[in-house]
Amino acid sequence: MLRYEGRPAEVFLNSRADLRTAFEESRTTRRATALFLFADSVVLHDPHGHVGALHREAEALLAAGPDPLTEPERDAQRALLTDLWDDLTDTGPDSDPYEQLAVADRALREAAHLLTAHHRKWNGAGKWLPRRLSAADPELGRRLLDGHLALARRADPGPLSTSVLDVLNLAGGPLREGYVTSR
Repeated sequence: MLRYEGRPAEVFLNSRADLRTAFEESRTTRRATALFLFADSVVLHDPHGHVGALHREAEALLAAGPDPLTEPERDAQRALLTDLWDDLTDTGPDSDPYEQLAVADRALREAAHLLTAHHRKWNGAGKWLPRRLSAADPELGRRLLDGHLALARRADPGPLSTSVLDVLNLAGGPLREGYVTSR
C-alpha cells in the first residue's frame, strides 16, 4: 500500500500461476474479487503480453458469470435463508435492536447471495454487496437494500421480510420441513 496524490494505492505483485489460482478462488466464492481487480487494473508494463492475456482471461470469466448453484447448494441456501426469514418476521419494534440488526444484516447477505446466484451474477461483500446486488437484479436488489435500511432506521422488518420471501420464491420457495443436510 502506498499513497499517490494523497490517495491510497494498492500494488499487487503476482505470478501467472498465483493469478490463475486467485481467479479460480474468485469463481468458487462467487465474489470474483481478483477477477474484478485484475480486469479493472491499469497495466504499467507488459513486454511479453502475459498481462494482456490474463486481462482478457479475467474479462471473459467475468462476462461468463459464476457457475450455477448445484441443487444441494441451492437447497442449503434456501434452508438458511428460510431460517433467517423466520427470525426476521419474529422481530418487531419491541425486539432487541441489536438482535434485529444482526438478523437483518445476515438476511441481507444471504438473500444477496441467493439472488445473485439465481441470476448467475457476481456477489460482493462490504461496499460491493449493494453494487453487485443492484447489478444482478435492479428492482429486487433495491427492495432488499431499502428494506434493510427501513429496519435500521425504523425497526420495521416488514419490507426486508417481504423482499427476502420474494428471493426465496425465485429459488423455489422457503425450505423447512423435510430438509435434511448431511454434515
